[in-house]
Amino acid sequence: MSQILIIYTGGTIGMMSDPVTKVLKPINFEQIMDNVPELEKLNCRIKVHSFDEIIDSSNMNPEIWSELAGLIQANYHDNDGFVILHGSDTMAYTASALSFMLENLGKPIIFTGSQLPISAIRTDAKENLMTAIEIAKAKKNDRARVPEVCIYFDYKLFRGNRAFKYNSSKFEAFRSPNYPILAESGVHLRFSVNDIRQPEEESALIIHNNLVNDVGVLKLYPGISPKVVKNILSADVRGIVMETFGAGNTTTDAWFIDLLKNAIDSGKVILDISQCKVGTVELGRYETSKHLKDIGVANGYDMTFESAVTKMMYLLGQSDDPLQVKEWLETDLRGEITVS
Repeated sequence: MSQILIIYTGGTIGMMSDPVTKVLKPINFEQIMDNVPELEKLNCRIKVHSFDEIIDSSNMNPEIWSELAGLIQANYHDNDGFVILHGSDTMAYTASALSFMLENLGKPIIFTGSQLPISAIRTDAKENLMTAIEIAKAKKNDRARVPEVCIYFDYKLFRGNRAFKYNSSKFEAFRSPNYPILAESGVHLRFSVNDIRQPEEESALIIHNNLVNDVGVLKLYPGISPKVVKNILSADVRGIVMETFGAGNTTTDAWFIDLLKNAIDSGKVILDISQCKVGTVELGRYETSKHLKDIGVANGYDMTFESAVTKMMYLLGQSDDPLQVKEWLETDLRGEITVS
């Protein structure tokens, strides 16, 4: 019989409306269990670790990610899979971060939550929780069906570092436009076997806890001023995620290229990702991106913003060499990018 560890961090799934103020407030996991008696029918043993202080996902940070990674490491050998209950607003950031922090992962880590509290009549929480557990314990030939960090929401399983929250008012909260879903829940659970990453060999789990959050963000828009760009690029950070137009294009104005080059020459790493949700950065395809390639801007291909930020944090913690960080940024480490 499989054993699953549920880690309860907080989020809407564990909220209940105060009868007086009508404001949503956190409840403990025992109250969640009271609302899902069907959990007893699952053919697995369930253990629960609840954070001492329930966290609104807007307060997520690298220290909490490290705590989650440590919990998984401490309980890795005693459990067949993990389900992490998490607020949906920053779920994709946490899932992306853990995908980089957990090297040689061979067991499922399934993030889920809900758009409505578990006590609500029309809640999506019960199905999300039940199926997340089903996926976490799913095996074939005694091996985990999905040994990845994933997000399960509204009948679909996404690779964690490929998904982003796009809707705050529908049950279909997440999308993954640049990578196929890993499984779909209907009458049966159907896994997309060819799209699921498998460990190359049986290796010990390695935890990388050294995340460096010296990361700035430069989002371009028509008419952005030299003063704004200079202030961002001169910030006391080691990495910049630059959100560009289309296939990675920017203005070719000399002042802009010079500011980028000066930042790179000073030791900063600049990563180019697109503001478009679908498609990929193609540095050098247009004249408006050729200059970026020439001065050493890193190609972010089709990374999500969430994945780009957390990958930068992870790599800055791995190396002090900007050229090494740039090389790793352009390398597919955990299935986060498509390199043609």
